[in-house]
Amino acid sequence: MEDSQPTETQNTAAQRKERTTLTSSEVTAVAHLYRGEVYRSTIWRTRLDTTTNWAVVTLGVALSISFAAPASSPLPLVLVGVLIMLFLMLEARRYRYFNVWRARARWLEKHFYAPMLSEGDLHLEENWQKILAEDYLRPRYHIGYMTAIGRRIRSNYLWILMIQTLAFIGKLTVHPTAVQSWEEAVSRADVGPLPGEALIFGGILYLVTWIGIAIWSYHSDGKRAAQRGSERSESMG
Repeated sequence: MEDSQPTETQNTAAQRKERTTLTSSEVTAVAHLYRGEVYRSTIWRTRLDTTTNWAVVTLGVALSISFAAPASSPLPLVLVGVLIMLFLMLEARRYRYFNVWRARARWLEKHFYAPMLSEGDLHLEENWQKILAEDYLRPRYHIGYMTAIGRRIRSNYLWILMIQTLAFIGKLTVHPTAVQSWEEAVSRADVGPLPGEALIFGGILYLVTWIGIAIWSYHSDGKRAAQRGSERSESMG
């Protein structure tokens, strides 16, 4: 006759399923875990500032060269766009890493510290700890690369791109003297064999593309937040 009593494994599984609180040692471990996530998010946040600073400095150098003399070419303002694009892509990659640590820290703040301080109850029945554990067991990026690019444009790079664009327009229209016609402005944009029309069209396409990505990422973030039923800062990613 088979033993009808539950096995030790079944008892352990039932206890884990019914557990509604953490032991003091587990609470201490989670507290140290939170400190580690905040530290990592701070380090990667500093790295984001570094690439932004690179973009600002290189744009400043390009402005200085282009407006240094009446005969200076607008070419530096065009070439700096390539560097800004490179820095933006590097920063988007760094942001995807930063977003992982930031999301974990925010998750702990919302589901561990806030309930503990306000109610004295961790609400483990909501299984928030399992979502966090799964993120540690199978780490992954929480957002896509294009979404990261869009977020960084909205945060910092839109202003950098606008300054670059205004500087290029100013170089063509008022430096060294005010233009008298559209043809004169186009001729100032000529760079070697490359006609000014092509340079201006490329600049418009360049700016519209980045703005389009920023708008797309904004709507994408809004849809993700609506699907989760929570604010962006309250969820993983």
